[in-house]
Amino acid sequence: MVFDVLKYRAANKAWQEKYDALAPKAGDIAPDFELCDVKGQNPIRLSAFQGQKPVALVFGSYT
Repeated sequence: MVFDVLKYRAANKAWQEKYDALAPKAGDIAPDFELCDVKGQNPIRLSAFQGQKPVALVFGSYT
């Protein structure tokens, strides 16, 4: 089986162009969402921090 790099790049570019148009732009207000702690309790909304210090969200695996 031969991998067609040009076809793969074209498909990726088309996907990126489609979904980049929907992404927030620099300076936009972040969409509001709610997260809970690791036990699934104590929900907090991003909007609860509006007007306060900047919020940094780190998504990753620490295993």
